[in-house]
Amino acid sequence: MEKNPKFTVGEIAKLTWLTARMAKRGIASQTVYQGDLERKFERVIESARKREAQEAADKAEAEKAVRKAKAKAKALKTK
Repeated sequence: MEKNPKFTVGEIAKLTWLTARMAKRGIASQTVYQGDLERKFERVIESARKREAQEAADKAEAEKAVRKAKAKAKALKTK
């Protein structure tokens, strides 16, 4: 099982809303179809994972650019 990402406030609100809707349907009847809500729930989690991965990639790229700039500045300084 994959680790759940850190959710934004908006994602938490969406997940809470979907959970409440699923609970409401569950109270109505145990045989009510909830697959549509479950897919939406999973979609929110998957988009949070993608967002977190993109943020990590952006951070790594920014750190690489900083290291490159420092190396370039050091090279110019020694000349």
